[in-house]
Amino acid sequence: MAGVRQARAMRTRQAIITVAAEVFDEYGYDSASLSRIVQRAGTTMGGLYFHFESKQALAKAVLAEQSPEQWLLPPGADGLQRLIDVTMRLAHELRSNVVLSAGLRLTFERSGLEKEGATLHRLWTDHLRSQMAAARAASELLPEVDEAECAHMLMGAYFGIQVLSQATTGRADLPERVAALWRYLLPGMATAEARARLEIRPYEDVAADLSAPGPPTRVGGEADG
Repeated sequence: MAGVRQARAMRTRQAIITVAAEVFDEYGYDSASLSRIVQRAGTTMGGLYFHFESKQALAKAVLAEQSPEQWLLPPGADGLQRLIDVTMRLAHELRSNVVLSAGLRLTFERSGLEKEGATLHRLWTDHLRSQMAAARAASELLPEVDEAECAHMLMGAYFGIQVLSQATTGRADLPERVAALWRYLLPGMATAEARARLEIRPYEDVAADLSAPGPPTRVGGEADG
């Protein structure tokens, strides 16, 4: 019986996080109200406070879902192909995963969560740097490329593109924008040998099958037949 109650409590907690993410994503941290979250979640203030002591604690729970360790990496060796695949998966997820989308908004809003946002930013940057280091070890990077500088540049470019995509199309064109980003970046960072084998592979636009890549697109932009 205790196990059943614990499982129910965990489901309730996750449901509150998901609804809170919807509200944070829609209104931002400052304008999001706990009463709206409670109403949408179909719970009570007491039920919410049983799991989260404050709105800030709830926002931190949403941000905790954003760590790179929370995301299953595509199969394959570390390096540029893995990095491309991860960014394409995130582009797909951002169009349908409200927890991820809300976490992104919370990260870049000045909402009293600067410490958590900075930590998340560092985690993702460290992940990008680790993939760059693997690419260097595999002789995929041009000699003049600095892995740390390139990781910071990619982080900024990626999130800038998603902001523009969100503002103009509600992220409907985000996978295409990310694919274009890679087509322009790779000639300045990857060797000719690496570019010849790298593929920009859009993920299937089906949330139930996120791990299945669609028809691969070569770096030059032509889809494989």
